[in-house]
Amino acid sequence: MDFSQVLAEKTDTILDRWIAAVRKDKRIESADDLSYTSVKDHIPDVLQAMVTVLAKHQDNDLQSIVIASFEHGAIRAEQGFDPAEIAREYHLLRTVIFDAIQLDLLNGTPVEIIRSMRLIDAIIDEAIARCFKSYVEERLRELHQLQSSVTLHNEELTRLISTSQEDLSQLAHELKQPLTSIIGYSDLFLRQQRQKTQVKDSSANLEHIERVLRNGKQLLHLINDVLELSRYDIGQIKVQLAPTDIHELINNVCEMLEPLAAGKNLKIVVDCDGLCATRYAKSSAQGERAPEKLVTDSFKFQQIATNLISNAIRYTESGTVIITCQVLDNQRWAIAVSDTGIGIAPENQAQIFEPYFRVSSSDRSYLPDSTGLGLAIVSRLVKLLQGEINLVSEVGVGSTFTVILPLQTES
Repeated sequence: MDFSQVLAEKTDTILDRWIAAVRKDKRIESADDLSYTSVKDHIPDVLQAMVTVLAKHQDNDLQSIVIASFEHGAIRAEQGFDPAEIAREYHLLRTVIFDAIQLDLLNGTPVEIIRSMRLIDAIIDEAIARCFKSYVEERLRELHQLQSSVTLHNEELTRLISTSQEDLSQLAHELKQPLTSIIGYSDLFLRQQRQKTQVKDSSANLEHIERVLRNGKQLLHLINDVLELSRYDIGQIKVQLAPTDIHELINNVCEMLEPLAAGKNLKIVVDCDGLCATRYAKSSAQGERAPEKLVTDSFKFQQIATNLISNAIRYTESGTVIITCQVLDNQRWAIAVSDTGIGIAPENQAQIFEPYFRVSSSDRSYLPDSTGLGLAIVSRLVKLLQGEINLVSEVGVGSTFTVILPLQTES
């Protein structure tokens, strides 16, 4: 029996069943938001290569498998898949293939059955190996790009920053850990490439790459915050005023930060004229609702809202984060972000908007991803938009940050 022909006839059926299995599998979360075409990717090429290899006269033709698997691994890296999700994809592919051709296999001779099963397993194993190799190479390419970006930002930082020795010492401390990780793991990869040895434990190496990228992104975030602060202090930040739909902007920020809140089982409550997404609950706070359109700098206001709401989520372990906005009089309006988090002690509230200051509780130090720059940037942006920011907080109860801004910012 020619099982290559059987597989060729059932390729479309196998592909449809495999895509359905991937979408249903909760362990492949990265595929949830992808289109049918994006999930399918180069798997049809892998199946076609499998048909070719199963043909008795072409047992050793693996070139098409190599090409298809290389493309698949690189694209999955760009789509944000992690190694476990890719391995799960190929596990499902193996299962679906054997389910589809099971009855046909039983009609073959024992020799044919054993040969076909061995070839299919070998082809999928080869595809996985090639796929992971291209995945690693794509992650390394991203790392090199990130290192180049960090280098450029560091050059600009060196040119712009002018601060006290204490702040420089604090900044150096923050940069030391991610930089050490980047240098150490980069050196490891370079040594491996120079020795040209075959790396057997691909999972461990993939974890190294992910760790390097994570530390690099953390470093880049820190440098961007420092640059933002420096530009403000030397007067390089200018406002770009335009009519702004404040309700839509706040709604967009809520949607962006929703996964962060969901990861901690926090409830987000929003009251901004009822125009935020209906999946958020509305508060019962009374007051004149904020107008739909305001004249302000939308990008800088979005930075303010994002920092305040993300801080509320970061420092709250359980309970609720509440966002309200309303008009105070004919010239001013306010947005308030309240949480049920750790709170801020009275002696720390005067320092909360100073650069590099971070809140800690009695049983733990500050969060590891905190740089102490977020609220410093917020306070400067609020002043730039001709407003003011106030804080009311109680340890163990929570905090409320209220930003008061003009209805129409003057240029």
